[in-house]
Amino acid sequence: MTMNDEPENRALLPAGLHDLLPPHAAHEAAASARLLATFAACGYQQVKPPLVEFETTLIGAGGNGTLAEGMFRVMDPVSRRMMAVRDDMTLQVARIAQYRLSRAPRPLRLSYSGEVLSVHASQLRPERQVAQAGVELIGSDAVAADIELLLLATTALAAVGVSDPTIDLNSPALVARVLAGTGLARAEVRELREALDRKDAARVRAICGSEAPTAKLLAHLVVEAGPAERVLATLASLNMPAGAAAEVARLAEVVAGVRRTAPDLSLTVDPVEYRGFEYQTGVSFTIFATGVRGELGRGGRYVTEGGEPATGFTLYLDSILRAVPSPAPMRRIFLPAGTPVAAATALRADGWATIANLDAVADAVAEARRLGCGHIWRDGAARPVASSGEQGR
Repeated sequence: MTMNDEPENRALLPAGLHDLLPPHAAHEAAASARLLATFAACGYQQVKPPLVEFETTLIGAGGNGTLAEGMFRVMDPVSRRMMAVRDDMTLQVARIAQYRLSRAPRPLRLSYSGEVLSVHASQLRPERQVAQAGVELIGSDAVAADIELLLLATTALAAVGVSDPTIDLNSPALVARVLAGTGLARAEVRELREALDRKDAARVRAICGSEAPTAKLLAHLVVEAGPAERVLATLASLNMPAGAAAEVARLAEVVAGVRRTAPDLSLTVDPVEYRGFEYQTGVSFTIFATGVRGELGRGGRYVTEGGEPATGFTLYLDSILRAVPSPAPMRRIFLPAGTPVAAATALRADGWATIANLDAVADAVAEARRLGCGHIWRDGAARPVASSGEQGR
């Protein structure tokens, strides 16, 4: 028998994909609904972009290589154009704002939820299909918008049971402002970014020249990561180019604004963090929870393709559900054949999950137990299922 002749394992799924079974599927749906309800209460209106769009729409007419590498692509048999499956929803929402809601008043507040699919997985996040929920605030460059987004993220997480997150702040533009005017070639900048990602101060000095002011400044920034107020105080004392100093000042304003409302929120700053923030242009952040694999969410400031200032965040449902306890299961009650419809309706209104008897059985109690019901409808009331061999009627 050849490999092609072997029987197919129909339960096998591609790497990074999985079935979500009871009760976890319901838990995820309920968490998504609570997040969207929180967003709506703060004025964010929900949109629903398609799962698949034309490739040039999702990655840009120029073919952004970084984005394209992460997307599955297929040929549309109708239009004969290449399409891509989204691996993020931010750019889709920005497209809706630019073309479908161009006349809507700014700032425009939009929310979304849905599944995304990525070509690549990582050791930290092996899942390739992930449920997301998030918001975009489009049309404002105000510091107040950055503060609003950070506070909304923590409020939404609290609504699903994450009460003590850690928010790691950064500004991807900070290093770019430091490097402005240094004359480094593109390849050197790329290598420098990699060294900064590795926190390799020696390599940073080697690339820039060990005695160059830029090398000394970047080598200092590499080791400056930790509690927000301490790091910001250190950064403010450094001799930086004006553009870089402005980025630090904005970060400080955002932290101060968040502290006025959430003084105990855990805030950290990593001034050289860049991975995953390639299209962010200002204050950005990643959200973590102690002991939970993977980030709970990330967001930050960017400029839309239409040139509008914007900021937003995306929350990842798989990580969030790892950070919160599973909800208590619904009370299940077995309804023997002939149970009045009105009784079943009243039970559901009272929070019961009703499991109706479809076939006549000799022992209703045993059947209720077999179907995972803790109660049975008997003599006009909900009765606990007997723990030993009581026979049903």
